[in-house]
Amino acid sequence: MRTNDAAAVRIAGLAKSYGAVRAVDGLDLTIAPGEVVALLGPNGAGKSTTIDVLLGLTRPDAGAVALFGRTPREAVSRGLVGAMLQSGGFPEDVTPGELVRLSAALFPAPLAPAEVLRRAGVADVATQRFGRLSGGQQQRVRFAVALACNPDLLVLDEPTVAMDVAARREFWASMRGFTADGRTVLFATHYLAEAEEFADRVVLLRAGRVVADGSVAQVRALAAGRVVSAVVPGAGAGALAALPGVTGVATAGPRTRLTCDDSDAALRALLVAHPDAHDVEVTAHGLEDAFVALTAEPVDARSREGV
Repeated sequence: MRTNDAAAVRIAGLAKSYGAVRAVDGLDLTIAPGEVVALLGPNGAGKSTTIDVLLGLTRPDAGAVALFGRTPREAVSRGLVGAMLQSGGFPEDVTPGELVRLSAALFPAPLAPAEVLRRAGVADVATQRFGRLSGGQQQRVRFAVALACNPDLLVLDEPTVAMDVAARREFWASMRGFTADGRTVLFATHYLAEAEEFADRVVLLRAGRVVADGSVAQVRALAAGRVVSAVVPGAGAGALAALPGVTGVATAGPRTRLTCDDSDAALRALLVAHPDAHDVEVTAHGLEDAFVALTAEPVDARSREGV
């Protein structure tokens, strides 16, 4: 790392509006060096706007943002920050090797282009035209360009879009290698399983504010109750929904999933009413349950789509 500042990211009182729409509303967030942080929230929660302000692409209406104690523009120009965004693209006739070499030339202490291509998993297509690559390969090239400056902080907006399952796993394995020496990653994603598996910390936004911030286990715990899952032959959804302690019923194949605010009462009633129930599991809520519970409240009558 090339900086000793105590905070990789420090955001205080951040606010940004677009006309009558409040995209970010008094957001506070501090990220320590070496953390892998998932920024989650429904469409319109303020994730992309927060990232744009963080990178100096958008000027906030109020609040302060510092990256390693510097302004966003200064941190980016020094090569302390690399970004992989949803918007923007590359010319179709340029090769990954050319893109990485060009990007590396812009910064004072870049990674060697060959190392960047290897880490991003695109060394084997380095001489092919960008426009001829698959969607997943193009995402990896964008990742390579973000790595070229040798950043201490990597900011990723939906980084694994268009990647298949194997490519996603390879991508996150390379990210773990990237953070092994204390570098920091902030990523926004709609793939909650990625956040659950790879993030050290989850920050959940709703209506431009932080509504949950902690480890995956801590955020999951904010969704009250537990889930009872079982195979219940012949049981109808209505009858199961009427069991004490049950707040929701969902069926997938032979298994039925009961969302409960009192799993003990629900399980006792289930076994009395359906003694042939089997393969019973009682688990805590997953991150998806917490996400739904914490973002379900209406935020405003005005549209927030695309913020």
